[in-house]
Amino acid sequence: MTPRDGSSTTIFAPIAGVLVPLAEVPDPAFAQRLAGDGIAIDPLEQRIVAPCDARVIMIHRAGHALTLDVDGLEILIHVGLDTVKLKGQGFKARVKAGDLVRKGDELLTFDADYVATHALSLISPVLVTNMDRVTSLRPQSGKVRGGDVLMTIGTGTGSTVAVAESQRDAVRSAPIVVRHESGLHARPAAVVAAAARQFTSDVRLVKGDREANARSLVSIMALEVARGDTVTVVARGEDAAQAIAGITRTLTTDLAAAHGGAPSAKPAPVRRAPATAAAAPSRADGALRGVAASPGVAVGQVFQLRHEDAVIEERAADPNHERRELDAAIASAHLQLEAMRARLATEADADRAAIFAAHQELLEDPEVLDAAATHIREGASAAFAWRAAYTGQADRLAGLENPLLAGRAADLRDVGRRVLHLLVGRDDTPHDIPDDSIVVAEDLSPSDAVSLDRTRVRGFCTTMGSATSHVAILARGLGIPAVAGMDPRALDIANGTRVILDGEGGTLQLGPTAAEEAEIGKRQALAARQRIEELAVAGEAAITRDGHRVEVAANIADEKEARQVPEVGGEGVGLLRTEFMFMERRTAPSEDEQTRAYEAIARALGPDRIVVIRTLDVGGDKPLSYMPMETEANPFLGERGVRLSLNRPEVFRAQIRAILRASKAGKVAMMFPMISTIAEWRAARQLVEEERAALGVPPIQIGIMVETSSAALMADRFAEDADFFSIGTNDLTQYTLAMDRTNPRLAPQVDALHPAVLRLIERTVAGAHARKRWVGVCGALAGDLQAVPVLVGLGVDELSVSVPIVPAVKARVRSLMLAECKETARQALDAGDGAEVRALVARRHT
Repeated sequence: MTPRDGSSTTIFAPIAGVLVPLAEVPDPAFAQRLAGDGIAIDPLEQRIVAPCDARVIMIHRAGHALTLDVDGLEILIHVGLDTVKLKGQGFKARVKAGDLVRKGDELLTFDADYVATHALSLISPVLVTNMDRVTSLRPQSGKVRGGDVLMTIGTGTGSTVAVAESQRDAVRSAPIVVRHESGLHARPAAVVAAAARQFTSDVRLVKGDREANARSLVSIMALEVARGDTVTVVARGEDAAQAIAGITRTLTTDLAAAHGGAPSAKPAPVRRAPATAAAAPSRADGALRGVAASPGVAVGQVFQLRHEDAVIEERAADPNHERRELDAAIASAHLQLEAMRARLATEADADRAAIFAAHQELLEDPEVLDAAATHIREGASAAFAWRAAYTGQADRLAGLENPLLAGRAADLRDVGRRVLHLLVGRDDTPHDIPDDSIVVAEDLSPSDAVSLDRTRVRGFCTTMGSATSHVAILARGLGIPAVAGMDPRALDIANGTRVILDGEGGTLQLGPTAAEEAEIGKRQALAARQRIEELAVAGEAAITRDGHRVEVAANIADEKEARQVPEVGGEGVGLLRTEFMFMERRTAPSEDEQTRAYEAIARALGPDRIVVIRTLDVGGDKPLSYMPMETEANPFLGERGVRLSLNRPEVFRAQIRAILRASKAGKVAMMFPMISTIAEWRAARQLVEEERAALGVPPIQIGIMVETSSAALMADRFAEDADFFSIGTNDLTQYTLAMDRTNPRLAPQVDALHPAVLRLIERTVAGAHARKRWVGVCGALAGDLQAVPVLVGLGVDELSVSVPIVPAVKARVRSLMLAECKETARQALDAGDGAEVRALVARRHT
């Protein structure tokens, strides 16, 4: 039998290996203890044995995991990470459900080499899944041999501390009077919950005859602790005394320091319903400011776009899969909230930033997570379980007498919907948008932007995103004026309010006068006539007045846009953004699905027009819910672009094969995003050569995106092997100037015409042309008509721009003289900043 000491159970190592704390396991489902608590083992053997005397409850149908009953404790042994996808390959179960086993009996064997090369990792968690029976858990550290002590588990009838129960094992604090002016509402409750999580003991807050789990933000708020109320801290466990001291210090000292003082204004929830009054201005002229995202000016009435909960399936077949799905969605929600919190912090909006921090705490609330996990274990889908968990807790808060705490129910529902949308997608029911609408939203998905009725929508603005976000890129492709990173007060503007949206100035002006609207009408009419004239000659080549030809191509995302390229005079596709195919779905597209999409685009362009396909460019500011990534302190400098692809070789190889297979349908080239080092370039190119040889297809052009200073400065070395270069000026500018391109306060300074950026473009062109390689620019700068003379003068061979502005860029090239452009470029390289360069262009090329 399992050795026991009082109320403790000893679990022995089922396999030899190196112990890994759960927090360091590269799978959020285990690292965040959604499936239970315990320890992980990086195995040195290929044989799992019984960790004690037990009964086999379940063998997973994929053979990679099993659950044991050990005196009422449910012990899960999970071999490897993401091994369910192997569908049993490499695993052999030696027992079946219902078998009684003795310590050391063989449970399953596995092929370590196969699993290591086909799964995320061999790291194997050993967990207690029914933590409600656990009062303490002490894992070992270092290395273990099979049969060594792995962890000791303290058990009882449950983890809840009853106030009326014997105090023999409980430690109680002295009565504590809460001094915070609003009691323990969301933010102070989050501080207490975070402090409680630092201890292994079960910690409870007691108020009268009621108690709350001190680790749970929702539970603390439901206790309705007001200013002046008295609470007691009760703890059980090995570090109970330390927990009492820590929580007492938090309640008496930390909260007073962080939140004390004069009463503050009531914090508003993140997404507020439209108010009847207009938002306060962020500029002296009454306009709200954001970041220019898509050119053009529009006049219309505000339409606040909101999403409702999607219809979801109730039941699911694989609880483990559903837990992973939920954890991935929660991780993505964390990234979104952190981005908003960080942005508000940089804008010195500490109150709103703190609200987002509290929202992140709600995502980690143990009562919500435990409720969701229980529903999943009972067979519910991740989406259904999550919705039941957060709505149940929100309803609990909404019923409280304290209006401030009851108001936090809206926050919980907002956070809950964010995760739910990531799990199942947003409601696809078309919105009934009125005519002449300026759509205002917190954020728009690419599908939202594409589905907007262009006959009714005059423009849109979002409080999230940037000029280079996907939705901004789509807006430019659709020819819709747009502003991103808008002042959040735009969400308070009443529906029907007349506004002017300036997609070039990045502003939203409320209540324009009749004269102002008339002036905008004149500008729009003039722009419309000019577009008609440019389109009439769009089929002609872009040749300067002194005979220098510049190729003008298009940036696209799908087959629909590809069909428009010949119509507007596009000479090819300089950038096919494949990430759109990977977004807003629950799994990655298959190789065959990608092949069909790329072939359709190549055929739509015809045999003479090139299509440059950029491999998957996600990570950083573009996470995927089904491709979990650890939260990074600086995601723009982390795992993104080709780095992410190289770390996900199965996804990368599938895309490479799809592109190579599609090359039979047209003139196809491939390029890699975010290349920084020669080693990255060679590793990616080697994968292409391996897959090309396996498929037996002819070589295609392979190039790199120049988005980092290192790539630009070493262009001559990259040119030894790369067939071409495509300069992504959005990221190149951000990295060169060390300015976050998503920060609205820095947006006016993040100018790709800054001489520092231009010098890197010059260096790239020189290195490429020395090896007779061509250079394109596919960033937003290529479509900036002020920038065209400078880029032509620097020797750029190709400009790849949004589909609607291809005719305008070609017309701009035809108006120029190459000799004059070279002189403009020479002077621009010596300018002081982007503003000086723009003034120079205005003087020389009006």
